[in-house]
Amino acid sequence: MAYQVLARKWRPSNFSQLVGQEHVSQSLIHALQHERLHHAYLFTGTRGVGKTTVARILAKAINCENLQNFNPCGTCAVCQAFEQGRFMDLIEVDAASRTKVEDTRDLLDNAQYAPNQGRYKVYLIDEVHMLSGHSFNALLKTLEEPPPHVKFLLATTDPHKIPVTVLSRCLQFNLKRLTPEQIDRQMQFILGEENIAFESQALKMLARAADGSLRDGLSLLDQAIVYGSGTVTADAVLGMLGAVAQQPVDDILLALAAGDARQVLAKIADVVQLTPDFAEILQQILRVLHRVAVLQQVPGFVDHEFDKQLLDELAQRLTPEDVQLYYQIGLTGQRDLVLAPDPRSGFEMTLLRMLAFRPAASAGRTPVKAVAAGTPVVPNMAPAGEPPARTAPVAETVAEPVVAPAAQPIAAADAGSRWRDIIAALNLNGRTRELANNCVLDSIDDSSCRLLLDPGFHQVGSRAEENLRAALQHYYGKPLKLVITQQAAAQMTPALEMQKAREDRQQAAVDNINADPNVQALKETFGARIVPGSIEPLN
Repeated sequence: MAYQVLARKWRPSNFSQLVGQEHVSQSLIHALQHERLHHAYLFTGTRGVGKTTVARILAKAINCENLQNFNPCGTCAVCQAFEQGRFMDLIEVDAASRTKVEDTRDLLDNAQYAPNQGRYKVYLIDEVHMLSGHSFNALLKTLEEPPPHVKFLLATTDPHKIPVTVLSRCLQFNLKRLTPEQIDRQMQFILGEENIAFESQALKMLARAADGSLRDGLSLLDQAIVYGSGTVTADAVLGMLGAVAQQPVDDILLALAAGDARQVLAKIADVVQLTPDFAEILQQILRVLHRVAVLQQVPGFVDHEFDKQLLDELAQRLTPEDVQLYYQIGLTGQRDLVLAPDPRSGFEMTLLRMLAFRPAASAGRTPVKAVAAGTPVVPNMAPAGEPPARTAPVAETVAEPVVAPAAQPIAAADAGSRWRDIIAALNLNGRTRELANNCVLDSIDDSSCRLLLDPGFHQVGSRAEENLRAALQHYYGKPLKLVITQQAAAQMTPALEMQKAREDRQQAAVDNINADPNVQALKETFGARIVPGSIEPLN
């Protein structure tokens, strides 16, 4: 008997065998259970997710003589005819090869006649979006008012090309892309049934390469079995896919974390000897960075796909901001890789761009756990009224101290600047930040923090005060009591300082424009005037 590929041999024959499309199978089972079958169904989704398979199962189920839990029984005469491809009442058409209006009219000529073998005559039109406009018009009337014994099952990868008049007459189901985990589990099941030896890491690579399509995944699995002489190993799959092992990718990531451009280029030179697919390597780097970001936000996160020791080391050596920056640059580099003079140079430039745009403070930043007790970690704030100094084009970040600083009394002379620094370090937002900016630090000790609230500021609610208290307690590591008194203070609040700084910049901009010789010449020569409110300071 001729060999049958895995994608055909293991094609589901009932709803319970479908993988990853429970939302569709459950809806169709309920429709069969309550006898609420629509006359036209449209199944959409990317290639290889089961559109035509679901349509065939539904066509078999509505004609089956002995449903088992509303699944086709597989043993009755109708089911046997389906399996052997001789069920006369299933008219399956590939619309890509029959786009003419004459083909559609010929197809529908026999719709008025009763079915020969089953209860319903089923028209299954695959890739229905390929029909011409006239063909859709010919189909429309029958689709709107079909005979009671006719069901239409349509499948397409591009529903946007189907006229809305047709879409409105169909019950539409969108089949999801399968996750790598779902494809991996199905591959393990199939190989177990086929008694074929495999390595788990090899199946993970194949599942990712399938890109959401189970059919593509099983085709790759067939190829891997042949390539590996009857077994599926990680080395064989790496060679077949043109990928590289995880170790070179780990070495590149560690060199990136160290900020060592020379080492990064040396590791790339080693990888070149393997004739790799650089787009695939970049994808591997992005997958690791994603796991590192998750680990940093969710301590204790376990991922068996990658080396835990590597993830822990990268999470310690890279700041969360660096991980997000590297990930975004990697995504952009993936898109631009085809535009590079050659793949290697495009890959190298992507990694060098990660190092070039890394914040200057990141390379020499003291690890968070090594901060000495009693030393608050605060950003370098510019004096009031002056814009912050420009550095690398990335957002300013604040490292949250793990070891809490010791609370000390604040002298009145420097209370204003210290309060601005504390606000920045607390990383507040919304109404809580607004409340803090309208306060002045009166005193702070081991037990309490006393603030003076600007009398002209209307209280924003107790929730903001609770959030501010919680942020102070978390920052200092002590159960500080927050006392806010509405009272005028000798020094300006941060909000008033920022307002004064904006007004000073605005006035300076107006003065500069008025003093500009070109503006003065325009006024004298042409009687020009400056429109009020049209001048804005440059940031």
